[in-house]
Amino acid sequence: LYEIGAIDKQTMREFDEACLTPIKPLTPKQIKAIREREHVSQTVFANYLNVTSSLVSKWERGEKRPSGASLKLLSLVDKNGLAAVA
Repeated sequence: LYEIGAIDKQTMREFDEACLTPIKPLTPKQIKAIREREHVSQTVFANYLNVTSSLVSKWERGEKRPSGASLKLLSLVDKNGLAAVA
């Protein structure tokens, strides 16, 4: 629509932003629930997210909290399943 002049650049930015997957902090229980819902081990889950299985374990125990790209990937998996990041 922007390319044909139907909407302006500002409206296009707002539309693009509205389409983004929201990022929210996840609790250790939520992270474990996402992984279990996908029926994968911590090692397989870690491989999909490009992190170590030790880190996934620490997230699930609450020793560390995901942030940045890892949190974004977890949000995508939560919303769309592992196929979204495969």
